[in-house]
Amino acid sequence: MPNLPDVVLWSIPAFVLLTVVEMVSHRLHGDEEEAGYETKDTATSLSMGLGSLVFDFLWKIPIVAVYTVVYELTPLRVPFGWWTFPLLLLVQDFFYYWSHRGHHVIRILWACHVVHHSSQKFNFTTALRQPWTSLTSWPFYLPMIVLGVHPAAVAFCSAVNLVYQFWIHTERVDRLPRPFEFVLNTPSHHRVHHASQGDYLDRNFGGILIVWDRAFGSWAAEEQRPVYGLTKNIDTYNPLRVATHEYAAIARDVRAARDWRERAGRVFGGPGWQPRARGAAEPVERAG
Repeated sequence: MPNLPDVVLWSIPAFVLLTVVEMVSHRLHGDEEEAGYETKDTATSLSMGLGSLVFDFLWKIPIVAVYTVVYELTPLRVPFGWWTFPLLLLVQDFFYYWSHRGHHVIRILWACHVVHHSSQKFNFTTALRQPWTSLTSWPFYLPMIVLGVHPAAVAFCSAVNLVYQFWIHTERVDRLPRPFEFVLNTPSHHRVHHASQGDYLDRNFGGILIVWDRAFGSWAAEEQRPVYGLTKNIDTYNPLRVATHEYAAIARDVRAARDWRERAGRVFGGPGWQPRARGAAEPVERAG
């Protein structure tokens, strides 16, 4: 297995440069309807991003241990090189789609991912608003390990996918030419994903490619200006509350549940799950 570079670390200067350019662009050519930048929101997003680096390092210890055991047990081996990297990235992007979709429709997973949707702004610093409990994604990539992909190769492809998604968190880029919009995840597609309107909820889960959404019925075009954030915004800039508020809500709901069926629904149902006896489901702190 070759020694692979840390693409996230190498990308930090580009992140900083693009963020400064976007800030200046909003200042010089701002649109009153655009999300733009706000000091407290930006500070919270940066704090969440820095915190995620620390927590991700800790979570990697048990994840790498599990992946290594599975990799050693499987007889299969997939070589990593310039000729296999595009295919591995394609496969990782496919599993990313299902991981991302799962984090929107299962509440205990949403409790992790909701952090990324908690800002009512949409700019490059929103891309840095990452969860501190990212231990929830590893099972979705186990099939790659079972098939003989080295854990380091999976991590590298995941990092490339993450870096790609930085640039799509902006309102300063309009729709791209049609062939790109059809295949790639673009700012237009991702604005829909971060919107809180009903028609936009649970749409456009793709990482690098949008073709998975088109194939599995979760794609939506940007037809009206998105309203960013959650359907029930948390109205706090406290990073600890941003990181944990949905876990706290789950705990409250489980304590108040009347039976084990309701407890299971509160944890593993959708973010808007309600017991039938209490009427129709209503959304609970969720976003596109």
